[in-house]
Amino acid sequence: PPIPTFTGTKVFEDYDLAEIRQYIDWGPFFIAWEMKGKFPDILTDEHAGVEATKLYNDANALLDKIIAEKWLTAKGVVGFWQAHKIAPDTIELKDDKGHELCFLESLRQQQKKAAGQPHFSLSDFIKPAEKGTDYMGAFAVSIHGIESHLKRFIDNHDDYNKIMLQAMADRLAEAFAEVLHKRTRTEFWGYVAEENLTAEDLVKEKYQGIRPAPGYPACPDHTEKYKLFDLLKATENAGIQLTESLAMYPGASVCGWYFSHPQSTYFGVGKIQHDQLTDYAHRKGMSIEEATKWLSPVLEG
Repeated sequence: PPIPTFTGTKVFEDYDLAEIRQYIDWGPFFIAWEMKGKFPDILTDEHAGVEATKLYNDANALLDKIIAEKWLTAKGVVGFWQAHKIAPDTIELKDDKGHELCFLESLRQQQKKAAGQPHFSLSDFIKPAEKGTDYMGAFAVSIHGIESHLKRFIDNHDDYNKIMLQAMADRLAEAFAEVLHKRTRTEFWGYVAEENLTAEDLVKEKYQGIRPAPGYPACPDHTEKYKLFDLLKATENAGIQLTESLAMYPGASVCGWYFSHPQSTYFGVGKIQHDQLTDYAHRKGMSIEEATKWLSPVLEG
């Protein structure tokens, strides 16, 4: 497996928003305005084109202002560690001296599949301990400074620019995650140094490796975020706080794990059975009640 250029963490205090801007995926921006259609085709759509073009132009004018007047700040952190699969659904992370850092627990697909189709778990993308050292990474990024500007729009009863600013902060956070994932693939981890992908390729996730987020379909347990935040010191290094429900504050924040395996792929765990819930609770040191609370969206019946 490819070896990262560093282990431990690297912090970005004030990343260039002009660079991040180039990686914006505009599709979800239009969805936020309840407009369906592919970008850039939506700009010339016979029904939605005029309105979509106005939104797009207004968004870019606001972005110009955000960057020129330094309204917002992009903070982030990435990290890499030695990783071993030590049980069917458990990954152990170690520092470069071989000291144990934590155990990551994953869930495995249980729904019926056609013969020969694998039941995925994120642990499948990491080498078993007896086969040598593998690596794993993580990231957390956030867009700061929105509050005073939002307050100004709210005080002026300017709902349009309030929504626009929130939408742009969300898009910048996602774009920042995209920038750092690209730099991870080509530079920090460097497992595809010669990558040559267009912006559209990035939107379509045509890159090698994945960056699944705790609480999303491949790893639906939000409580694994505690480990990610601890490894990255994400509150200290990127200014992100976890709420009681394990949402992130500021709202324009993204975090996730990095896997580099050439066959790693995004998947949804889907519904799990009670036997896996019991096993997972045991692995996590949780009561069945607590595990049920966090995994209720994926529990069968």
